[in-house]
Amino acid sequence: MRWLIVVALVVACSKNQDPPPTSSGVPNAQQESGPRRKAPAGGGDVAQKMYATVCANCHGATGAGDGMMAKSLPIKPRNYTDAAWQASISDADIRKTILLGGAGVGKSPMMPGQPQLKDQPEVLDGLVQIIRGFAKR
Repeated sequence: MRWLIVVALVVACSKNQDPPPTSSGVPNAQQESGPRRKAPAGGGDVAQKMYATVCANCHGATGAGDGMMAKSLPIKPRNYTDAAWQASISDADIRKTILLGGAGVGKSPMMPGQPQLKDQPEVLDGLVQIIRGFAKR
């Protein structure tokens, strides 16, 4: 039963509707959860909203892999604050993981891919910048 709940929540979180609007439909910074990270112009607001609504559920608002779903997952989400991991991975690898999901790159099949971002490179780049922004120096 627990697995059914986890799968249902992951599926629900992975269903990505049309990208959120970039202007008046985006909540202001005080309403958003998690830190604001600098992202490229054009996709930054959408990337922020997407991270907050899709990624943070597992990876956490601060990128530490401690989102509300993390405890119930059999494979723990990546901790983006890990300096060794940050140094070991390229931006291209991060983009590929976002697009294909965990199963597509030999990682956890619980992480859904976001293939719709292939046609939204500015949003994809924004997500990479957000992930890089979690690095502890």
